[in-house]
Amino acid sequence: MNFGFGSRLRGTLDAHGPLCVGIDPHAALLDSWGLPQSAEGVRAFGLAVVDAAAGRVAAVKPQVAFFERFGSAGFAALEDVLAAARSAELLTIADAKRGDIGTTMAGYAQAWLEPGSPLEADALTISPYLGGGSLAEAITQALPAGKGVFVLAATSNPDGASVQQARTGTPGETVALRVTRDVTALDPSSTALRALDPSVAPLGSVGLVVGATIDRSAFALDDDTLRTMPLLAPGFGAQGATPEDLRARFGTLAGNVLASESRSILSAGPDRIAATIEERAARYQEVMGG
Repeated sequence: MNFGFGSRLRGTLDAHGPLCVGIDPHAALLDSWGLPQSAEGVRAFGLAVVDAAAGRVAAVKPQVAFFERFGSAGFAALEDVLAAARSAELLTIADAKRGDIGTTMAGYAQAWLEPGSPLEADALTISPYLGGGSLAEAITQALPAGKGVFVLAATSNPDGASVQQARTGTPGETVALRVTRDVTALDPSSTALRALDPSVAPLGSVGLVVGATIDRSAFALDDDTLRTMPLLAPGFGAQGATPEDLRARFGTLAGNVLASESRSILSAGPDRIAATIEERAARYQEVMGG
């Protein structure tokens, strides 16, 4: 069975460790970097982050909103950043958090995950709150193309808990757990993966967004439920979690985690960002025993 994105992710995690660098050109960061508040500014910012990250980390994660605010020129800038990251052999995760039903979701998948698309990325963040089944079009298009998705499940923002920890009609089941079960059922490789030795198995291509600052037990997301799934974990860096927290927060799942950091790295500025990425990546690799 071809595990596509999950196999590629496993390989780059093993090679580079878990650090995923967010590309988040906030207005304040553009100012501190001496860049204009324009599409050209976010292009220059994104390309500089890609250059600094290349060969040092597993993946980069452009936050689409900070490009989108400049309209079509901003999307053109994002296209250039994604293309540069692919050329640098970085895995790219488009943090777009798209979510809809039917043909609309198929359209999002074509935009972000279809090979050759101007906005092509290796994976896309998607939102399940129109129902887990609403994501079927995106997932069924992603997998044959060797692409992945990260589904919002247990996010690091405090407001998320009131929805994600809510109980469904099934005893012991939270909304986050129901989302996990629904999207796992859409991945035909999930059963085969669970039959393999997790120490040598690839990851699946359907992953979850699980915050590094949360108590997973409150969301009913235990290690066994998640053991074959890649996990995109915001909350490291500026939100408080440290590389040393990776094993404490994720336990046996630590090897499946992309630890996402943005402001804590980007605030180093253009002259220090490469060194900061290298230092931070080394800390994660040390934690993971690499």
